[in-house]
Amino acid sequence: MVAQAPQTVIVRALGGLEACARCGARGQSVCSAIDDADLGKLGSIAVTRDFARGQSFVEEGEPATDFFNITQGTAKLYKMLPDGRQQITGFARTGHFLGLAASNTYGFSAEAVEPVRACRFSRQRFRGLMEEFPALERRLLDSACHELVIAQEHVLLLGRKTARERLASFLMTQRPPAAPCSGPGSDAANLIHLPMPRRDIADYLGLTIETISRTLGALKADRLIAVPNQTEVVILDAIRLQELAGGERE
Repeated sequence: MVAQAPQTVIVRALGGLEACARCGARGQSVCSAIDDADLGKLGSIAVTRDFARGQSFVEEGEPATDFFNITQGTAKLYKMLPDGRQQITGFARTGHFLGLAASNTYGFSAEAVEPVRACRFSRQRFRGLMEEFPALERRLLDSACHELVIAQEHVLLLGRKTARERLASFLMTQRPPAAPCSGPGSDAANLIHLPMPRRDIADYLGLTIETISRTLGALKADRLIAVPNQTEVVILDAIRLQELAGGERE
């Protein structure tokens, strides 16, 4: 199931309590459901793995033997079409928990778009942990419901929104979770890290690369965003961008 590229580095956790307590992604992930005193049990079943850019670590159709909790980096999630093309369905960042398959096989593939670190959990051992800690199961259910909402919003985005609305929506979803919604001239302008290439953003939004470039230029001209480089966008006016994302202005 996991691609065995030579550059893959396997890093075993430092051991139970210490490893999980030091994890900077804990507060953003399902692992936050485990109390500090019980972190050792969580860490005892986790194996930390590093994946290089361009490396797949979940393969659509393969046996769903493991869960993956991303603790660093960004991965693209995609499905393969019968003609060999791929459709990107989302991007997973720090705190995303992958592999909650309803069947015995993975329904998507995951590939690192920048160096990714993830904790791998055996499904069998993780389910045993859920039986011991019901709060963990509830947290996973909340995560699954959230992913369903995101999937529904993506369908709406592809079916009804204009190119400007789609890109505005995407940028707003990539903001840091605690970023405030600020107007022009605010010191709280949001810096967004976009490690994925423009073609992946275009694929996810159902647009062409040319349209993505042209629309970014238009949003920049309207002083809604700044584009300092290929992997960063600064939101200059989150209020207006959110209005555009919601279809309130065009």
